[in-house]
Amino acid sequence: MERQSTYTATATIDEQGILTGWSEGARRLLGYEAAAVVGRPAAALLAAADEPAVRHTLAGRDRWHGTVPLRHQDGRRLEQWLLVHRRPPRAGESDWLVVTAVADRPQPRGEPLEEWTFIQSPFPLAIFDTELRLIRANRRLERALSLPETAMRGLRLTHIAPGPARDEAERTMRQVLETGETREVQSVLGPDLDRPTVLTPLKDGTGAVRAVCLATHRNAPGPAARQRAPDETAARDPIAPGLERTARELADATVPRLADFMAVDLFDSPHDPGGAEDASGTGTRSVVLRRAAVRAESDNGGHPAGPGVGGMVAYEPGTPPAESLATGRSVLHDAPDPVISGWAAVDPGAAWLSASGTHSLIVVPLLAEGSTLGVALFGRDRRAEPFGPEDLRLAEELSARAATGLHNERRYSRTHVTTMNAQRGLLPHPLPDQAALDIAGRYLPAATPAGVGGDWFDVIPLSGARVALVVGDVVGHGTRASATMGRLRTAVRTLADVDLPADELLTHLDDLVLRLAADEGSSDPGAETAGGIGTTCLYAVYDPVSRHCALARAGHPPPAVVTPDGAVRFLDVPAGPPLGLGGLPFEALETELPEGSLLALYTDGLLEARDHDIDEALDKMFDALGRPAPTLEAVCDRVLTELLSHRPDDDVALLVARTRALHHDRVASWELTSDPTVVARARKHASDQLSAWRLEDAVFTTELMVSELVTNAIRYGRPPIRLRLIHQDATLICEVYDASGSTPHMRRARIYDEGGRGLLLVAQLSERWGTRHDRVGKTVWAEQSLTGGR
Repeated sequence: MERQSTYTATATIDEQGILTGWSEGARRLLGYEAAAVVGRPAAALLAAADEPAVRHTLAGRDRWHGTVPLRHQDGRRLEQWLLVHRRPPRAGESDWLVVTAVADRPQPRGEPLEEWTFIQSPFPLAIFDTELRLIRANRRLERALSLPETAMRGLRLTHIAPGPARDEAERTMRQVLETGETREVQSVLGPDLDRPTVLTPLKDGTGAVRAVCLATHRNAPGPAARQRAPDETAARDPIAPGLERTARELADATVPRLADFMAVDLFDSPHDPGGAEDASGTGTRSVVLRRAAVRAESDNGGHPAGPGVGGMVAYEPGTPPAESLATGRSVLHDAPDPVISGWAAVDPGAAWLSASGTHSLIVVPLLAEGSTLGVALFGRDRRAEPFGPEDLRLAEELSARAATGLHNERRYSRTHVTTMNAQRGLLPHPLPDQAALDIAGRYLPAATPAGVGGDWFDVIPLSGARVALVVGDVVGHGTRASATMGRLRTAVRTLADVDLPADELLTHLDDLVLRLAADEGSSDPGAETAGGIGTTCLYAVYDPVSRHCALARAGHPPPAVVTPDGAVRFLDVPAGPPLGLGGLPFEALETELPEGSLLALYTDGLLEARDHDIDEALDKMFDALGRPAPTLEAVCDRVLTELLSHRPDDDVALLVARTRALHHDRVASWELTSDPTVVARARKHASDQLSAWRLEDAVFTTELMVSELVTNAIRYGRPPIRLRLIHQDATLICEVYDASGSTPHMRRARIYDEGGRGLLLVAQLSERWGTRHDRVGKTVWAEQSLTGGR
């Protein structure tokens, strides 16, 4: 037999659409030398250049396959099947690998019985020739890789599914060719099929190895699969629960009322390029869908009509499902119809038609709002009468209702994912680096159809080495609640940056919620919880120098504290009203927390589990907080495990913090008189202290800042005047307090002005600076980095 001539053409394209690689096979296919195309836009090689359309097709995908019109160097138009992979970043950006196999003629098929055995095997099977190019793939392998055989034929395993595991498998396949011995490898088809894969040599009558058969077994899952956590396994379920439920409801409504069996197959995306558009386009590609539901009267749900729920099913062009998807019209066929017999003849995967005795079939496309979602199949194999026109109309009506439900489920799923991503993006991750507290946090969204809520927590570094902790809960769920949460979180950060006391911050936040509610209420009078009315919030500020913590709350549950001796109690923070009620005051509690105390802030969803009352929940929380744990992450995990036996009905935010202290050897302060001559003495105090801290490199800069800040306090402020230096890890903080309430402002000095440059100089020398107002007086502070990073 004359040997088939096959070669592989490859190219690489960067994220900007520029060709970065060009193989000899690509030159052989299109006639261009590498020097003529590398560095140029890849879209220039399209017969009908439409780069925006190409970018739209590849957007958000890691792999794509399909026929593309290419332009040969001599001007000819080539319709070429391409397989495109997004490769992970290696040295910067990711890029795209484009591969195609070119053969002189198709590979001959085997004898019918052997062909049926290969195609209908329950195990993924593939045959590679002596050049390690795929020449055959059965239906199970197509489903495992979500690729039709036509897209893989002529390609090597490393081009079909790039990755280290495939590189190792290909090396082993070469050994099989050389030694003629069977070998076993692991995880060839990816983590979802992490099972032993056997590579067997296929020999002719003389014993010569002519090909390698790849077979993946269902049993004996690999170590990665065995160690996978239950929630991770659930996350890999290919059918979303809402879609599967809607599809199952259609099956339950029609079997046995209308049909003896039925199946629902869905595209992974309503605009899947492997969908109906392709089936009506070239007429050469399979339509690949995913089984969402199957039900049969004969065996309580099972049926030989292809795979079970979650499996892939491919319909060949010209078959009733493919034609129905292409035309958007329902079809009714009876057994004598040549279309049915032709389907079974060209598609071994349709052997169930004759095996089950199916004599009447309805195929209905699932259409909604201009999108093709999939197809529904209804069959009769038990009752004698075939489907009639009334049955067809009933099937279309029920399928139309199901399609509307499926479309809504998909739309809700997209909205839910968008809201979740937005909310998680607003949570501090990672938590900011600061030295006052050890911190860990958790956020769990509610398991409700309404979607995620508006719970949030935040950690905000403040001046003077202090840290603010925030936990809040916006009323409601969904996009509105998430958006309101984002606005309030931003407002809290802005107000915290002004260094307002805890009770004043909540007062300003209450005013903001009232204004937002008025704005939203005027545009949407029927909106519930407009602008965040009813939001609860807890705001706490911890000072590691004094070890004092100031807290205020607006309708929020009180925080719990665990002292170093293991005692657990609530802090008696005065209970203010929820935000948005207006006119009612907020009060703050100031308490001293010993070093090593554990502070727990949370939202009410943590205590509202359905399987225990509030008193039991509090006992469990106190017990979980009071027991020693190696890390704060372990504390969070223990609290959630003890209080939540299932996904919560309301969002849960949990923030735990262990207090640290800045001891006297890290803090120095001096009382200064309101006399200009004291400035030199203040510089001397600062210089001596930095020398004691072995920070001689920072002396010059610190002396300049001390001189300017003390001079301003003497000139514009009122006594008493106090200078304080704080050495915190890689940061040096300089603070000057005076009893005046006026806020200093940086201004632009003119050329001949004798003053006005002090704060400008401080701003240039420091990482950041600002003013903090106390009950009486103010503190002007400046921070400088000790790492030389400015």
